[in-house]
Amino acid sequence: MLGKILLLPLMGPISGLVWIGEQIQERTNTEFDAQENLHKQLLSLQLKFDMGDFSEEEFDTQEEELLLKIQALELEEESRLALEAEDDESEDYSVQSEFIDVSKENEVCQEKDVFIKEYEDNKNLVLSP
Repeated sequence: MLGKILLLPLMGPISGLVWIGEQIQERTNTEFDAQENLHKQLLSLQLKFDMGDFSEEEFDTQEEELLLKIQALELEEESRLALEAEDDESEDYSVQSEFIDVSKENEVCQEKDVFIKEYEDNKNLVLSP
């Protein structure tokens, strides 16, 4: 308790900044989720209509606007996901076959045979470090 009181001049502003950052983060999260926000506006509009604040014509026009916005967001989200899927597919690694000329392969094998024969001929050699 005494430590908190002594550190209050130092920790007070820091904890205040942390709290402000958390509030900003929370606010931006709710504002960026536009579709959820539009659904909340639609529910609020329905409640106001049920309470008699709007006429049926006003309700219908505002409801139609909100539903069109929601539909536009859904289409935008679907197109964004489709583009991401296409990008992911285009980034797949393709396997390219490489043909090796048989004559070159035979040359490598022949060189290996020559090396083995030379080693077998020099069994008496001592390798020094």
